[in-house]
Amino acid sequence: MSEIKLKAKKGLNAKIIAGKYKGQVGKITSVSAKLGKVTIENINIAKKHVKPTQQNPSGGIVNKEKGIHISNIKVIGNV
Repeated sequence: MSEIKLKAKKGLNAKIIAGKYKGQVGKITSVSAKLGKVTIENINIAKKHVKPTQQNPSGGIVNKEKGIHISNIKVIGNV
């Protein structure tokens, strides 16, 4: 799988143009060119069950932001 050239950069604002979160705006927190996905803060939150570790001794359920495909967003710059 080849890398996709992206206009989305970390720190820019993006608007969701398709899917469950259509119309919402948020800040890009990470970009994965290899997968063609971006992570936007407070959008596409999923619950993940984690085992107890030394860093997280209680374990339990953690909220985690998941990636959205680059074709479903539109970069709107710094707003």
